[in-house]
Amino acid sequence: MINLPRSTYYYRPGETKEQIDDLALIALIDDIHDVFPGYGYRRVTLELKARGHIINHKRVARVMKENGLNVRRRRSFKLTSGAEADLAVFPNLYRNIIPTAPDRVWVADITYIRIAPGFIYLAVILDACSRKVIGYALFKRIDTPLALAALNAAYSARQPLAGTCIHHTDRGCQYASALYRGALAELGLIGSMSAPANPYHNAQAESFMKTLKVEEIYLAGYETFNDIAGRLPYFIEQIYNERRMHSVLGYQSPNQFEVQHALQAA
Repeated sequence: MINLPRSTYYYRPGETKEQIDDLALIALIDDIHDVFPGYGYRRVTLELKARGHIINHKRVARVMKENGLNVRRRRSFKLTSGAEADLAVFPNLYRNIIPTAPDRVWVADITYIRIAPGFIYLAVILDACSRKVIGYALFKRIDTPLALAALNAAYSARQPLAGTCIHHTDRGCQYASALYRGALAELGLIGSMSAPANPYHNAQAESFMKTLKVEEIYLAGYETFNDIAGRLPYFIEQIYNERRMHSVLGYQSPNQFEVQHALQAA
């Protein structure tokens, strides 16, 4: 072999013909973080590629580290399950065994959003396979009707066959209420609940709440209920479901994953 530098004969697909300098790369990363503030260097590299800029991941990592372009840390959060969690409960049928197809397991949770007058509460339901938010609801009180609104939205969007889909939650009193359990039975959903005070048994829902707070709520500066109602659906539907990459989905968004899964199953 001719005595050439390794860089000459090793094929390196990670760089574009027209290299951009670090200042331009910083601007691109800042732009990505405006939309996806939780992205580390791996997801930033893939997002750059999706935007037509093929940059080596090591360079992206270096530029982010040198310029303080790091993921923002999560704040502590307020538990919402309450002392009434000793109401009637379901056994844990899920145990974080990821299903192989959508609409086999749904996971649900409730969190709070702090505004000046107090709190607004958000109930969400995700598909455990695709991580897609399939139903959600906002209200000024944390109660069973809030959880039911999210459930009805999810069922209207997906309508799984009766007896084929597990609905998994923590033991919050909203989910343990007779009204909510009756709704599950009417819709043909199979109830399942985590062990007491064990967020790891509802990991996908907990992970979404972390993403929501770090990448949207803490940055948005919500002041009123109308602020939240006007912005949050855009984040959930257009950013999280449509565009946000997930490493466990092969760095696809939930919507992209579901489309690909449907094509493979056809």
